Amino acid sequence: MSDKHLSSQFDSELTSVSTRVMEMGGLVESQIRTAVYALAQFSAEAATEVTDMEARVNVMEVEIDKELSSIIARRQPTARDLRLLIAISKTTANLERAGDEAEKIARMVRSIIDSGAARALPSSELRIAADLASGLLRKALDAFARLDVNVAVSILKEDDAIDKEFDGFVRKLITYMMEDPRTISSSLDLLFVAKAIERIGDHAKNIAEFIIYVVKGADVRHTSMETIESMVR
Repeated sequence: MSDKHLSSQFDSELTSVSTRVMEMGGLVESQIRTAVYALAQFSAEAATEVTDMEARVNVMEVEIDKELSSIIARRQPTARDLRLLIAISKTTANLERAGDEAEKIARMVRSIIDSGAARALPSSELRIAADLASGLLRKALDAFARLDVNVAVSILKEDDAIDKEFDGFVRKLITYMMEDPRTISSSLDLLFVAKAIERIGDHAKNIAEFIIYVVKGADVRHTSMETIESMVR
């Protein structure tokens, strides 16, 4: 078998596993959107739908990991191809964890509904942060599909906006609980929702860092933004 044919097969396998990651990403995005809807409407049905999707996300993660292991064992890739496979593995793990956060939001929504305090809680402000986080994950997946380092850098910057929304919401929630101690239990559920949203943004940021790792061959975790921008230029 010629080297060209082997290379063609390898490229086909890389394309196949990358496509599977995008499919998984689409499912996680749907999971997050449904979780946000459950929060906005305090819908128990939507919350249950998020939980049902979680099982499908977990199955996809296992299947992709098996495919990656097979490719690495058979092809023994080096350099950029190996970095890509490692990044795909890490991206898959981050997508699964983002799905876990969506499921956590759904669980907290059900708890708030059961408490009977749903309409009294200041949940509407969380939708801004949730939309930011969902949009950031979508942007990270699009950038990963194109291996676009410039978009990856912009994602790292945008994650700060979600962190600021989280900090602001926590301050308001503390004030809310002080004004009406009867809401403390349900407010804590809402705090867990806010933290889950922030973590979804963190997973999008992680995916952006993997893009830079594939293209530039550098691990930019725990690296200053100034250094990263200099590296990408």
